[in-house]
Amino acid sequence: MTFPSTIEIDRRLLGCLLLLALLVVPTTGCTGEGLAMGNSEDGKAKDEKDKKEELVPVDLAELGHGSIEAVLRFSTNLEAESEVQVFSQAARRVTDLLVEEGDQVRKGDLLLRLQDEEQRSNLARVESQVERARREHERQKNLYERELIPEQAMNDATYDLAQLELSYADAQRELSYTEVRAPISGRVTRRLVNLGDHITVNQPLFDMVDFDTIVARVYVPEKERGRLAVSQPARLFSEALGGEARRGKVLRIAPIVDPQSGTIKVTVSVPSREGVIPGMYVEIELVTAVHEEALLLPKRAVIYDDNRSFVFRVDEEMKVERMEIQPLLADREFIEPVPGQLFAGDKVVVAGQAGLKDGAKVRLAGEKPEPEPEEAEAEAAETAP
Repeated sequence: MTFPSTIEIDRRLLGCLLLLALLVVPTTGCTGEGLAMGNSEDGKAKDEKDKKEELVPVDLAELGHGSIEAVLRFSTNLEAESEVQVFSQAARRVTDLLVEEGDQVRKGDLLLRLQDEEQRSNLARVESQVERARREHERQKNLYERELIPEQAMNDATYDLAQLELSYADAQRELSYTEVRAPISGRVTRRLVNLGDHITVNQPLFDMVDFDTIVARVYVPEKERGRLAVSQPARLFSEALGGEARRGKVLRIAPIVDPQSGTIKVTVSVPSREGVIPGMYVEIELVTAVHEEALLLPKRAVIYDDNRSFVFRVDEEMKVERMEIQPLLADREFIEPVPGQLFAGDKVVVAGQAGLKDGAKVRLAGEKPEPEPEEAEAEAAETAP
């Protein structure tokens, strides 16, 4: 029996080891590839999950048609065009005070009386002198007609009568100064004198305002001149009025431009029955155009970048499109874009657009994100009976 040599044994052992290595290597390679594929699938699933988690929550508004107005806005204080201060024309003591602050008076109504004994006595004296001069003038006239006196005598009598009549008019005027009457119809807004005061000539006594002449004066840039017209409607807003609008209209438009400010003075009339008073701080809106069937875009949807206006429109797949718009008209809440940019039924983002990018996907802010299949199965299992 022949036994293999040591060399042959080593060769057989080496062959076995090589065969074993060949068998092990493919198996190990397949395992590595499987792990790589598994990691790739896990990465894709994670990316999809991250994308779902990155949906931006937003609020949407659907566009529709409605009425919109173009307005010019200003702030000012109301004033009365008919406003006067009543002064004294005589230096006397106040004996009767007939009106108070807030009283409504008509033109010519008596406001107060001053001490007038001296003026009445003077008027009575001059009146008697005038009566005597008239009788003398009549007598001289008869004599002159009968050619019993010269012409010079007749002229003297006529002159004396004329002088006394002038004195009588002066006495009447002095007496009238002791009665202070309303120069306009309106309301007494301030009383500056008390009963018993000794007043002087040209001393202020009352302030009066005609509340039917309340106006607001605003100064419009000259570039807006073409949008203004007499009788144009206007609205007034004031916190003192509870924020409710009061109606007015353009009363006058100045025919010139102030060269220093580049503005045009516009006077807006306001009916007194609207509850407004002089001095009240108001905001004025001049309505320059009205579109009844305009596409209304909420101002909350508009974002601004370098004097340009943009909105995010959302498609059916909840993907946003960043669009530039050109406003045609605007009011306090809405903008009417130039036709052809947006359409009725379009949905735009009105909240949550900060940092939003074109093409991003969004979801409604109050809507719960869609769960993963595994999460849905787990949730279904928990709720199953």
